[in-house]
Amino acid sequence: MTDNYTQFANRGLGKKVTKKLGLPQPAILRRYQPGQALITGPILVQGSTAGADALAASLLSWDLDVRRHAVPREKLGAIVLVLDELDRPEDLEGPVLAAASSLRDLSPSARVITLSRPAANSADPSQAAARQGVDGFLRSLAQELRSGATGNGILLADGVTATSPSALAAVRFFLSGRSAYVDGQFLTVTSPDGTLPADIGQPLAGKVAVVTGAARGIGAAIARTLHRDGATLVLVDIPAAGDHLAAVANEVHGTALQLDISREDAGQRIIDHAVQRHGHLDIVVHNAGITRDKLLANMDHARWSSVINVNIAAQLRINEALLASEHFRTSPRIVSVASTSGIAGNRGQTNYAASKGGVMGMVRASAPLLAENGGTINAVAPGFIETDMTARIPVALREAGRRLNSLRQGGQPTDVAEAIAFLASDAAGGINGVVLRVCGQNVVGA
Repeated sequence: MTDNYTQFANRGLGKKVTKKLGLPQPAILRRYQPGQALITGPILVQGSTAGADALAASLLSWDLDVRRHAVPREKLGAIVLVLDELDRPEDLEGPVLAAASSLRDLSPSARVITLSRPAANSADPSQAAARQGVDGFLRSLAQELRSGATGNGILLADGVTATSPSALAAVRFFLSGRSAYVDGQFLTVTSPDGTLPADIGQPLAGKVAVVTGAARGIGAAIARTLHRDGATLVLVDIPAAGDHLAAVANEVHGTALQLDISREDAGQRIIDHAVQRHGHLDIVVHNAGITRDKLLANMDHARWSSVINVNIAAQLRINEALLASEHFRTSPRIVSVASTSGIAGNRGQTNYAASKGGVMGMVRASAPLLAENGGTINAVAPGFIETDMTARIPVALREAGRRLNSLRQGGQPTDVAEAIAFLASDAAGGINGVVLRVCGQNVVGA
């Protein structure tokens, strides 16, 4: 679906008119294309800790243009603030104000990234206050950035350093166009696990991935992105979507499985299909979901139960089969699609929000079970994404949904797919039990 306003606001006359009238001016975002540079312009790494020095050295080893001190009026592609040793709230002032002097030098679609520690991991009130201060600082800064620039944070759990594999992978993800619609978010690296890919362009080479709800929209975008990154695909959707499913499967050279995932035996059928056709199974993406919106006062059993059954109960049953299978034991990856509705709620969606909140609870509780085999389970929570579903929203509500975030526009299905592809990779092997919002920093919700 085309956002005509964003196109208008980026043309000569439209740009002048929207600026003069004080209207939103959404930028054309820098989205990933194979072969493009990771970032355009120098990267300023700020911080006086050993972690800052080590991270700067790692970025230099990627043949990136790295600065340790700002050069006045030099256009920057990114600012990386390493705040991994904060002990007092006063410690924030130096690095934060140093970064402030370079903000006007950021290029369009630039990146600001912080690396810090989770406040919840500290029993020291002063240290916890300083760490939590990074949260408020980064989220506020992200709302101040313009021209498609984004601000995101990486939280390093105990035992994780700024150069642990998944920390470096998270830095790469946030620097790249893959994270174009991720803004104002924190991603926790939970362990020093993870393996950086030998082939950056094909990080999923040799992997067999299942995507449910793959016939259209976000599911089809996930299939295309995983295929681009080297995965072999098994695409699942209901029989009624068979023609669309077959078309997507042919496009990505995968196999199609027509299946209602709410069936009791759905998990075993998915495993059997993957193993019989491709020999093994490495990644499962739970994308399938439905809505049956109604105010709770008008909600009935059919609407409530169907949404809960498809959106969360089916995932739980499939995961139970996966965890019991000998074919899903080698660094398995599960990524579920949640929703910002499950975080902030949404009028008329009590059933849907309950199901998506359930997905996030399931992910957190299942993380230790996957870790036993070196695996991970995470979730992506999309905000307003331009799909056939959002195209049916009345115009006024649709425009409001698009503009109520820091980037002043809706996301694309590919934005959700990029986050899922990252979390499904071995590079993200140290990220487990987390929820990453892909919402352009929607102003609703945490």
